[in-house]
Amino acid sequence: MCCPILVLAQNVAVKTGDILFRESSTSSLSEAIDNVTQTGKETHYSHMGIAEVVGDSIYVLHAAPECGSARVPLEEFMHPKEDSIKLYRRVTAYRLKQPYQKFIPSAIEKAKTMMGKPYNYSYVMNDSSYYCSDFVYRSFQKDSIFKLNPMTFKNPKTGEFHQGWIDFYQELGIPIPEGKPGCNPNGMAANDKLVLLGVLK
Repeated sequence: MCCPILVLAQNVAVKTGDILFRESSTSSLSEAIDNVTQTGKETHYSHMGIAEVVGDSIYVLHAAPECGSARVPLEEFMHPKEDSIKLYRRVTAYRLKQPYQKFIPSAIEKAKTMMGKPYNYSYVMNDSSYYCSDFVYRSFQKDSIFKLNPMTFKNPKTGEFHQGWIDFYQELGIPIPEGKPGCNPNGMAANDKLVLLGVLK
């Protein structure tokens, strides 16, 4: 069976090492991530992972609340188990520019060493659990593809903490980690080492 997933806008097939970004859902956490991480590129991503093509199958290496750090079929990435209805989230593919393609094999190798770790709900970076953009950042860390920046949990329009984050961290029982180093899908999609391919169909 041939691989059925193409970036139809440019008829470009997904390749190992492509970075896949999933748009935000209607969940409060997903919306909170999107609302405080907007960039000038007007993307609305709240999740991301790394594609791996094996034969005719496409997998995604990622870290998610429902599975921790795992390698899942693309179908599952596009329709996560947490969704209550059969609704495909829009997934957009980006690719490292040619000078950086050589770093992909080591990034995939690194990503596989992080399999099985729990999801990092605090978003404070540590070596025992990961969140989605942290997982991708660490996969490429030794080659400095992505950078960390001070995190913000404030609504850029109001300058106040987004209510979703207030509720979230109150439930965790820890302070909001405002200003601590981190990363997020919208910021990483704006990286100038990536080129936009298109939306998966």
